[in-house]
Parts: sequence; structure tokens; C-alpha cells
Amino acid sequence: MNIELAVALNRILIVDDHSIVRDGLAGLIEREHGMRVVGFASSGEEAVSAARRLKPDLIIMDLMLPSLNGIDATQRIISESPRTRIIALSACHTLEQVCRVLRAGALGFVIKTAAAAELLRAIQEVTAGKQYVSPVIAALFLDGELSMPIPKSPFERLSSRERKVVQLIVAGSTSSDIALQLSLSRKTVDTYRGRIMVKLGVANRSALIRFALEYELPTA
Repeated sequence: MNIELAVALNRILIVDDHSIVRDGLAGLIEREHGMRVVGFASSGEEAVSAARRLKPDLIIMDLMLPSLNGIDATQRIISESPRTRIIALSACHTLEQVCRVLRAGALGFVIKTAAAAELLRAIQEVTAGKQYVSPVIAALFLDGELSMPIPKSPFERLSSRERKVVQLIVAGSTSSDIALQLSLSRKTVDTYRGRIMVKLGVANRSALIRFALEYELPTA
């Protein structure tokens, strides 16, 4: 399938922490007329650095990335290079995530279960300066437009210390590790964890980690 784009050549940066996904996207894109993959990144920090160095026309950005999530990476890149076009590509597409990444400056949002043709169409639309979101996402918005306010992050319910505890839990720290890092007793850390679970409505540590990953726990 060949799709004519709005410009002769689009230099594309692919950002995903799974090499098999990066390779698959590169193979798909390189077959298309007017598209060239100029680089890869596997974390949010790498994406910011690569965007600064390579100056791509378009970035395909995963959201669940190590070191810096895709939403924050998008915001940093757009602040440095407003003309860069970004398409978010994610398996998770809660209303909050979609709103946040589009508000951060992305022009597109494609779910990872979409067909290849949809991603190519998104590239075509975004390259032309238009907004594109997967149809299942478009249904979340009034008349297909981003017209509703951004829902509050569930992590706004937590204090800064509680958010820090969650970050350390997601990073793999035990209660003893967290107690040492934050100069707390183990019992206090356990109390924090219990309070966090109540506030977020999760039942155990595994559910807490999944919740943090799904809702893109802020890194700072």
C-alpha cells in the first residue's frame, strides 16, 4: 500500500521500549513512499535527546516508557521544537491519557491494536497538520473534537510523599528499601501503602503497580 503524503519526504523517529515493535514499525514505514526512519529510542529521555539531535519531521511515540513517560517526553519535545509532529501509539487509551498527550502537543493517537493501514493514514493526516485519533477514541469526544476538560489524574488524590512511595514500589523497591531511602520506619511505609491502596481503590501491590503503569504515574 502506498499513501501519498503532504511532503516529499518525512523523516520519522520511532520511540518504543520493545525492539520487536520498533523493527515492525520500521519495516512498515520504510515500504511507504515519502517516509524514512531516521532513528529509534527506547525511553522517554532517549526520545528527547534523539529528537534534539535528529530533528525528525514526525515521531511515533509509545506512552509507557522507562525513565520518562511518553506524555512528558512529548511535552518536552514540543516545547523545544513546536513544528515536530507526534503520533502517540499505545495499548492503553484511557480518556485521561488521550487528553493529556493531545494537550501536551501530539497531533495523533493510534491504539496498538489498530491495523497497519490506520497508522499510515494517521501519518498522512498528521503530516498534513491535521489531528487524527483512532475511531474508538474519537467516540470519547463531542463531535470528534477535543472539547472536554482533562480529567484529574487519580494520583492527584495522593500527597507528594505518597506519590514518591508509589514510584519506588513501581521501581521494585521493598518496604525496607523505601524506609531506608525516605528515612521512615518500615511500619510507616506499610501504613502509607495501605492508605494509597484505599485512595486508589486497588487491592494489592500487583494491582497498584498495574494501576500506576496504566495511568502514567507522574515521574516528578
